[in-house]
Amino acid sequence: MSLPVELFALLGALLLGVLLADFIFQLALALRAHLLPRLLPPLHLAAKFGPWAVVTGCTDGIGRAYVEELAKRGLNIVLISRNKEKLIRVANEIESRYQVKTKIITVDFSKGQSVFYQIEAEIKGIPIGILVNNVGKQYTYPTYLTEVPEQELWDIINVNIGATTIMTKMILPQMVARKRGAIVNVSSSSELQPLPLMTVYAATKVFVKSFSEALRVEYQSEGITIQHLSPFFIKTKMNAFSYRLQESSLLVPDAETYAKNAINTLGRVNHTTGYWVHGLQYFFTMIPPMWIRTYIGAFMNQTFRKDYLYNNKSVSFL
Repeated sequence: MSLPVELFALLGALLLGVLLADFIFQLALALRAHLLPRLLPPLHLAAKFGPWAVVTGCTDGIGRAYVEELAKRGLNIVLISRNKEKLIRVANEIESRYQVKTKIITVDFSKGQSVFYQIEAEIKGIPIGILVNNVGKQYTYPTYLTEVPEQELWDIINVNIGATTIMTKMILPQMVARKRGAIVNVSSSSELQPLPLMTVYAATKVFVKSFSEALRVEYQSEGITIQHLSPFFIKTKMNAFSYRLQESSLLVPDAETYAKNAINTLGRVNHTTGYWVHGLQYFFTMIPPMWIRTYIGAFMNQTFRKDYLYNNKSVSFL
């Protein structure tokens, strides 16, 4: 066998070895995230992290379901959202159902820096063990950048990047002082590749991923858990632009099913999709190169865009 052929054979074997090792590693993480919690008793989250949790964007969707699951496990909840009536209703429901304490804070994160002074004043003295950075803003429907109103772009940046960053900075010091605590940053599978027609939304989720991974290293010696969630499609109002995403299924769970699965991974894995079927989707999504994933994302969003425009024929473009 000639030297060039031997070198190619060696490189091929090395590549195969790397791919196999990565597959085994990802499989081990998936088993730890989704199988282990089913075999072991649930963690006592209040004892491990602290008696209070803060959940942003908590009156609908994943945030509302997280509130339910955390209260069910005995945590008191600080509920932060922009709709006071919904906040009061959610607070009353979980107080009566689970005999926990609540505090509501009414703010609109799209307003930017000014809202955080109010939040900081209102949570002063509350021993917060878990922060769920869930609040997020999506495009109304898949849209070309020049069609998106400028204010909507600022709102997406302020909510998806600003709220996650400043809420974390605000609450971390007390966690570090107690040497325990957990921060859950809810991202999206849109972080896995550029996503045409949801360009800015997907880019903000790349920020959440990078922010979470760097933060984990910064505070790994302080006893702080930084968990980063990358869910695929979930039946929520945020995905109401397509009827295809408004029917619960194995691939598109409702928020309650998702949160019940995701919360069981807290304290066990640092990064997960939060739902076992989404874990399978994650594995197969990452096989093709990024340029192929980008074009697949563009095709899917063109389909969702057509769904929305068909049902909203009065939509005009900028």
